[in-house]
Amino acid sequence: RYGGYSTNPVVFLAAASQRTRKARLITGAILPVFNNPLKVAGEIGMLDAISGGRLEVGFARAFLPHEFRTFGRSLDESRDRFDEVVEQVRRLLEEENVSSDGRFHQFSNVTSLPRPTQTPRPPFWIAATSADQSFAMAGTGGHGLMTFPRDPEGLRARLKIYRDAWRAAGHPGNGQVMIAFHMFCAPTTAEAHAVAGHRIDAYLKAQYDAASDWAEGTTSKDYPTHPQLTETLGKMSFANKLGDGSMWVGTPDEIKGMINFYHDAVGGFELASLQVNFHTMKVKTAEASMRLFAQEIMPEFA
Repeated sequence: RYGGYSTNPVVFLAAASQRTRKARLITGAILPVFNNPLKVAGEIGMLDAISGGRLEVGFARAFLPHEFRTFGRSLDESRDRFDEVVEQVRRLLEEENVSSDGRFHQFSNVTSLPRPTQTPRPPFWIAATSADQSFAMAGTGGHGLMTFPRDPEGLRARLKIYRDAWRAAGHPGNGQVMIAFHMFCAPTTAEAHAVAGHRIDAYLKAQYDAASDWAEGTTSKDYPTHPQLTETLGKMSFANKLGDGSMWVGTPDEIKGMINFYHDAVGGFELASLQVNFHTMKVKTAEASMRLFAQEIMPEFA
């Protein structure tokens, strides 16, 4: 099944923080629509402390209708809740004695503890898939952008929205873009495709099944494109995603070419978030792929 296995990324990263020393840690992602900003801010402060200031915080709107039904939330409140909670959490981390009279959450004279280890707070990342407003919101706020590979032309247009909003708000540079790719690296093309292909197809089917409410008549003003996106998702396969460069599966040399192609096609990105262990893949198989990627590919992009 798709989703539900990481109900609180902060808990997972708390464990990861004690098993690592240098790695940056990112929530992928906290869902403000289902959470209280006071609780979120406190958890972020604690995790930043116990990780020694290595935390980065990713936020997402959530998109599965059955989750909204389970939590008793309206899909049509998703964006307003997201915007409100992200801003309240930002203030709670950056300021003391914070008061807020929001539509969904109200509090007065609150100082969130522990205070963040990083100054003024851990970096924020905003997840966006299709809504122009989400890309613009991330840029205007000076936050990093987390997104998923899609047709290069469509993503290039949305990354421009993000970077234009970033510059218009007066932030230095062009922002930071992180794209999540499936990745499997093997000594031969045949082995890479044999190991990863059917597992990626199973992953895509599970993702479609989880989102199928959108294809069966669910609508929301806050998700105007999701019925169409879900229909497109139902047609995705390992073969067609490999063809447009949005999935990195192959030999080291092949993957180097895929990285360069997609980077140029979308107008550049700063970080790749790799999904390396998907569906029924054994851990040792994923580890071998990661080692080969680290040895043969990473040095070229260091």
